Amino acid sequence: MSAVFTEVPARAAPAVQPAIDADRLNAFIGRFVGDLGAAFHAGMVVIGEELGLYKALASGPMTSPQLADATGTDARYVREWLSSQAAGGYVMYDERADLFSLSPEQALALAFEDSPAYLPGAFQLVLGSLKAVPRITESFRSGAGMGWHEHDGRVFCGTEKFFRPSYAANLVDSWIPALGEVHDRLAAGGLVADVGCGHGASTILMAHAYPKSLFVGFDYHAGSIAAARKAAERAGVESRVRFEQASAKAYPGRDYDLVTFFDCLHDMGDPVAAASYAAKVLSPDGTVMLVEPYADDRVEANRSPVARLYYAASTTICCAHAISEGGKLVLGAQAGEARLAEVFRKAGFTHFRRAAETPFNLILEARR
Repeated sequence: MSAVFTEVPARAAPAVQPAIDADRLNAFIGRFVGDLGAAFHAGMVVIGEELGLYKALASGPMTSPQLADATGTDARYVREWLSSQAAGGYVMYDERADLFSLSPEQALALAFEDSPAYLPGAFQLVLGSLKAVPRITESFRSGAGMGWHEHDGRVFCGTEKFFRPSYAANLVDSWIPALGEVHDRLAAGGLVADVGCGHGASTILMAHAYPKSLFVGFDYHAGSIAAARKAAERAGVESRVRFEQASAKAYPGRDYDLVTFFDCLHDMGDPVAAASYAAKVLSPDGTVMLVEPYADDRVEANRSPVARLYYAASTTICCAHAISEGGKLVLGAQAGEARLAEVFRKAGFTHFRRAAETPFNLILEARR
């Protein structure tokens, strides 16, 4: 009986390993430990918000049983949660009295939803978006998209809570006044389309500031439109604000004095078509206000904690949605001013400029 042998190719010689710098390795591991702790900590912040733990603690120093009693929660869980918060610098701890508390700054960021520095919504957004990781992992292989409407519900609520503080702090006081005569037109009584309005935070803030103007918020996501309508009722502006389900390329109305895109144009599968449609529905001297995540035009310049945040969110949410819509131009959340200007140039706009900025946003003005 003859034997059949399969020739096994010789293994390539192992590459020469570079010398390891112990200090650089330890520094990287230290960064990893910080990131790992932050990933777990995101869940702790969401728990604290949803159970009212931060809000109760803002009333004054408490022991863990006192905080548990005040919030109707289990004392042992609360003790562990408080310890994690103290370890991360999110609450204060007095070891002599065994009391936990919030400093004024911590309370501003964690307990008061009206605060311009309110943070828990960001963690809600993160936890919701991470539920899509298995599907996005497969999308890396298939190239398929994932629509905004397909995400976990915390993505929608978390997005509104994450962006609303910045809008509340800047939109009326600085962003709109930076747009030339737009402030005066809205003060006198104008018509505004808020495209991609989500839960309506931006629309309602403008309506409060300009009681003589009319505002229409548009979003393709039915659930967000329903939430926005309820928010308008709670805010008492429903007589001057309406919300309608519509795409960015087919919403009703004409002669808008202002068309706004708040942190949404980069999500769209065809941003040029959305900008072109805005040009059609603007009044002859109308303005587009584009609010986008802050970004430089060069990848090498986008090396910061903010850029890392936006690139990660863009991978799981923004690019995935744009691809789901056909992805004629997938901008991503770090598009940069030059690429955005090109979008509006292709759409027929002749004027495009940076009107304002914050560490988190670019505020851009476009006119025909």
